Amino acid sequence: MYRRRDDPRGRMVADITNDLRRYSVDAQHIGHAFAGMHGLNPTDLRALIAVMDAELVGDPITPGRLGGQLNLSSGSVTALIDRLERAGHIRRDRDTADRRKVFLHYADQGAALAMSFFGPLGRRTDEVMARFTDDELAVVQRFMATTVASMREHRDAMRAARAEPPRRPAD
Repeated sequence: MYRRRDDPRGRMVADITNDLRRYSVDAQHIGHAFAGMHGLNPTDLRALIAVMDAELVGDPITPGRLGGQLNLSSGSVTALIDRLERAGHIRRDRDTADRRKVFLHYADQGAALAMSFFGPLGRRTDEVMARFTDDELAVVQRFMATTVASMREHRDAMRAARAEPPRRPAD
């Protein structure tokens, strides 16, 4: 997408962009390998990542929020959650304050499978990060957070652009 330019900054921007693309492709291959080993489809994998991300920040995800993130209808989300729960990847927990509210969490079995598969990659990532100072990592973190936010804005704009107009009732 980005071509190398003659100036040093242009070359660096192109190299970073190409590295991000290659990282994304390789991460997808790894995720698909995990999914294939455990009978998951791409949407299942995206759902597990959303559940994990929500738990990591201490804000467990609800089925409604999961559906919004994955751009799925409530019926599709229910089928997805049922499938992942039956397979032992996630569990549903009711909110103690409002029993009508349901939170999704990684089940112990699902977490163990993920740790077993992704543990070696995590160790490699830790080794790479150990080569950088805290100040360097702060810049990388700021760059990645800003890039992710920009990507999500673009994703949301694409979703909005292809949304179907409201249907008129049949006469």
